Amino acid sequence: MTEPQDPGNSTKRLPTVDPVEHGGALALDQSASAASYDPAPTKEGGGGAGRFWSARRIPAGLVALVVLGGAGLLLYDVAAVRADHPAMRWRRSLADELAQRPLNNVWVLVGAGVAVAIGLWLIVLAATPGLRDLLPMRRDRPGVRAGLDRTAAALVLRDRAVEVSGVQAVRVRMGRAKVAVRAVSHFRELDDVRADLDTVLTTGIDELGLAKPPSLSVHVRRPAKKG
Repeated sequence: MTEPQDPGNSTKRLPTVDPVEHGGALALDQSASAASYDPAPTKEGGGGAGRFWSARRIPAGLVALVVLGGAGLLLYDVAAVRADHPAMRWRRSLADELAQRPLNNVWVLVGAGVAVAIGLWLIVLAATPGLRDLLPMRRDRPGVRAGLDRTAAALVLRDRAVEVSGVQAVRVRMGRAKVAVRAVSHFRELDDVRADLDTVLTTGIDELGLAKPPSLSVHVRRPAKKG
């Protein structure tokens, strides 16, 4: 398992923002860092820990109902025409409109664009896993898969961050590839608070047991002045 790296060696100082000028000198009121590290290797025998695939029952059911309804209606109309009955008015009107309107007509182009957009959306749904809020965890045992909700993971890291001395408030945004932490410190040096947050949160991310631990970005600032 990869040991958490020293924040002094693994972090990279980013340009601070919102400087406050006092007598020609710049008093910095923010401290930021961005740390990344390699995911902990999966234990032998555990297998790969890929993302969970969504069943997508609701989109698949809606598409199936629409296709079934349209196919049934068209089949009924074709059978009625074969039985020497007139075709439905909507099919005659549609055939007349398609015969009269050129291909560069605005409504024809709009309809084609909508059809293409729906087709691309269905392809994306079929080719992507979905379940973006579920983070896969390391597979330590064969045949066992576990996932961690992103909101729960962010709450765990937030609880770790508020325990750091000098932190007044903190917001944690948990992504699949990056954890963005924005903290407010009302005392202590900002660089010291940021270094402690780097250490605590790096350890916390590793203890979450994620298959692909995200990178860490920490921003610390002073509280906004009142009035």
